Amino acid sequence: MKPTMLSDWLAQRLDRRSEQPLYRQLHLLLQQAILSRELSAGTRLPPSRLLAKELRIARNTVTQVYEQLVLEGYAASTTGRGTFVADTSPDEIVGAVNKDSDRLEESESATLDDDQDEAADTWHPASPTKQVLSARGQRLLAGVGVSKHQWGAFMPGVPDVTRFPAHAWNRLQNKYWRRTPHNLLTYAPGGGLPFLRHALADYLRASRSVHCTPEQVVITTGIHQSIDLAVRLLSDPGDIIWTEDPCYWGLRSVLQVSGLQPRPIAVDDEGINPSAADLAQPPKLILVTPSHQYPLGMVMSLARRRVLLEYARQHGCWVIEDDYDSEFRYGSRPLASLQGLDTNGQVIYVGSFGKTLFPGLRVGYIVLPERLAQSFATASAELYREGQLLQQAVLAEFIAEGHLASHIRKMRTLYGQRRQILLEAAARRYGNAFTAVGGDAGLHLVMNLPREVDDHAVADAALERNVIVRPLSAYYADRSRASGGLLLGYACVPDGEIAPAFDTLAESIDATTSKCNVSYSAEKT
Repeated sequence: MKPTMLSDWLAQRLDRRSEQPLYRQLHLLLQQAILSRELSAGTRLPPSRLLAKELRIARNTVTQVYEQLVLEGYAASTTGRGTFVADTSPDEIVGAVNKDSDRLEESESATLDDDQDEAADTWHPASPTKQVLSARGQRLLAGVGVSKHQWGAFMPGVPDVTRFPAHAWNRLQNKYWRRTPHNLLTYAPGGGLPFLRHALADYLRASRSVHCTPEQVVITTGIHQSIDLAVRLLSDPGDIIWTEDPCYWGLRSVLQVSGLQPRPIAVDDEGINPSAADLAQPPKLILVTPSHQYPLGMVMSLARRRVLLEYARQHGCWVIEDDYDSEFRYGSRPLASLQGLDTNGQVIYVGSFGKTLFPGLRVGYIVLPERLAQSFATASAELYREGQLLQQAVLAEFIAEGHLASHIRKMRTLYGQRRQILLEAAARRYGNAFTAVGGDAGLHLVMNLPREVDDHAVADAALERNVIVRPLSAYYADRSRASGGLLLGYACVPDGEIAPAFDTLAESIDATTSKCNVSYSAEKT
């Protein structure tokens, strides 16, 4: 483009009715012309007075745009000569690389040229079929379990956030803001806010029989970060790690990128149940959910707990206890933690407030043996640069004033009622053919399906009817022993919507089972 044509080109594209200011429009248009080489390197831009007159805009606007282009490297200005388009082409750099490549031996040069061609294809956004992810990234995304649906019948693992005591929380939050808490607006100290660590230690000792001091508590953003931190500090690539099978998909995702060797261990009615072959190869880490196995819901027996702790002591294994949904038991008191039985300092206890308060809080914790606590606190600050001190302070006072314990008691009653409504709706529809697993605790139950029925197909059919369920088989690493079923979360579903939503789900179940020539129905009770 010739400089004499530039004003006409710009005048056709400036939109004086746009909400975007003329300064911004002119800046973007000149950028576009330079990057597309409509204005070639070395081209002298029109004097600011002349361009302003031709575009009928203020000269100061043009001057500011020119100055910004010079600042960003799109143009260069010389006193007495004017403003010129800079050379933004990478050709000069590429040419220098090619000259260096010519100095290499022929075989090495050929290899380098191939690599450069491949890299160029990879960088180019118009080549989506080229592989850009690492093998680790591919493994992670191949097993992704996160859903875009996070609310509604029957999304498992989601509490009823509409019942959160927002008034009490806001009162505490406003109290802190009125103090202008500058010390709470910076990065968190290693391990988290001391006030919250003290409040948590007191709460866990009283409610979960966890033996700890405040110094053993490290604040995190949740279970994922707690396990990620433990994996980073206590294992090396290639180490064996035991996981329950089935287990939480998010746990497998964390391990997918760790370079470890996950070993899925089958569970039975007493919890994790390693075989003789498994026991012959001690792992570095053992991840368990003893108080409420996820997703099946069984409780690890006392005998199995003692065997596991003794095995960990003998072989120097670290046991990571995810105390999932332990607060919500129906018909019995919450069970004591595995950590409370540990006398050798081999158990690392992790938990969060995602289910007891609300998922968006993003506050979790990890309780460590004394010899690990300071290392974890330091590493957490080094790796994650935590903040949210104001929120931690509010949470600490929320716990100390008894609001957490009170809220859990209320929600346990509410969730127990909703669980019963769901069980009754299922029994009315399917009678004695309906079997539920893991319904004595937590925020979901598992509905078994005949082996011939594809639970993924049922879940897909239900989603088309706006009902959310998760297929049980997706939680198994070893698909050869996977059982078919559906995870039904009831906590976030209002009482009056549970039975109608289950009837809608039943339509999907019946339609899918009929295609398999299987009947789920039986004589109704």
